[in-house]
Amino acid sequence: MTESSLYSAPFAPGGAIPIDDELAGKLLTLALSKGAAYADLFFEYRAAGGMVFDEGILKSASRGVSMGLGVRAQRGDATGYAYTEELTWEAMQRAATTAAQIATGGKTVDPVRAVSREVPHRYDLPRVTLDEPGMDKRRILERAAARAHAYDARVVKVEASFAEEIREILVVTSEGKRARDVQPLMRFGVRVIVERDGKRQEGSSGGGGRTTIGYFDGKTPEWHAEQAASHALRMLDAVEAPAGQMEVVLAPGDSGILLHEAVGHGLEADFNRKGTSNYSGQIGHMVASELCTVVDDATLVQSRGAVNVDDEGNEPGSSVLIEAGKLVGYMHDRHSANHYGLRPTGNGRRESFACVPMPRMTNTLLVGGDSDPEEIVRSVKRGVFAKKFGGGQVDIANGDFVFSLTESYLVEDGKITAPLKGVNLIGNGPDVLRKVTMLGHDVAVSDGIWTCGKDGQSVPVGVGCPTIKISSITVGGTKV
Repeated sequence: MTESSLYSAPFAPGGAIPIDDELAGKLLTLALSKGAAYADLFFEYRAAGGMVFDEGILKSASRGVSMGLGVRAQRGDATGYAYTEELTWEAMQRAATTAAQIATGGKTVDPVRAVSREVPHRYDLPRVTLDEPGMDKRRILERAAARAHAYDARVVKVEASFAEEIREILVVTSEGKRARDVQPLMRFGVRVIVERDGKRQEGSSGGGGRTTIGYFDGKTPEWHAEQAASHALRMLDAVEAPAGQMEVVLAPGDSGILLHEAVGHGLEADFNRKGTSNYSGQIGHMVASELCTVVDDATLVQSRGAVNVDDEGNEPGSSVLIEAGKLVGYMHDRHSANHYGLRPTGNGRRESFACVPMPRMTNTLLVGGDSDPEEIVRSVKRGVFAKKFGGGQVDIANGDFVFSLTESYLVEDGKITAPLKGVNLIGNGPDVLRKVTMLGHDVAVSDGIWTCGKDGQSVPVGVGCPTIKISSITVGGTKV
């Protein structure tokens, strides 16, 4: 990455707070001094900004910087963790000493010599969005709002937003690893509200990723505004959703959020280590239709979930989790990998230096099949075409879920017909994967909008899938 002149990475050599081997070694020695078997240091610098354009004016604009160190010490299944926002020797020393208290006694610790490792280049950028003039980003928001209002006279409100950040991390471990990464991120969104005869509906569109302002050369603010407005206008004619067991077709791309929530979390190894996942003890067993292969892939260039190195200093790749219906692996951080006697998969992630890492998804995808997407729709006598998902709830222990749909349509005699409102999908993640009967060849990855929450921590992720036919899901609606 070409690092920004305004937001130069402080931990690099020549930076404002360069972290050299001598300093890191002293802190790791302190963290190990009470008998811990392993320790690591996680330095983080984050510069972030945001804008919201609403009702014809720039409603808010923000900039902020955070920086700190998290120190972890481990002995067996026990973990000590402490962090500081003050990067003075005294404050860092206190954090390392506090984390060390997870173990008792003392021992002589050999000096730790960390070796820097080269990381991949999945989001090298010539210029990050934080370096772009603020007026340029404001004009992007204004363009979206103007196009949405011009699109149709029934548009009564438009809100456009832009969020951006650059995050530098430096991980140094007692096993001798030293890895540094600089991670850009941006997200744009537009929400449109339309009104007709006193009835209001809304639509939205957005995207982004680990990319530059050049993102808008491909998907312009005007394009997103038109997508949001047309969605809202279609919803004005939405009919009450049917209820009951029905065939469901999931659109490619963002529908992968159902896979992420209802299946992906259950494949994170900490839940399986604790025996609280529906997939615990199921390695080698058939857990899905033979059509289904599920991967977690951090290598997708400039995608929202891509990382060059995880927050434990391990390089992630593409991990196969379910292969032709058979469960073949979990997503691991260092702790769970040690428990299973495996190597970490590079899925150790954390929200910030104030948080301990845990197994988390990056870009979770259902691999495509051989069917023509139009053929899949034509095969449905009566069902639901699910295009956009809203919120949902999932029970990790058994995979039960309830998801609301923000855009969906009735399928009748093989044709997509009326837009629907009030649609909920109710089911069980593993059961749904077993009921996959057709997969399209049109795999798509979400356009940089998703953030995943777990145990109070949020991280950016990507989801993806092809067009999927599911033989039966309970559709919760108001029309029988």
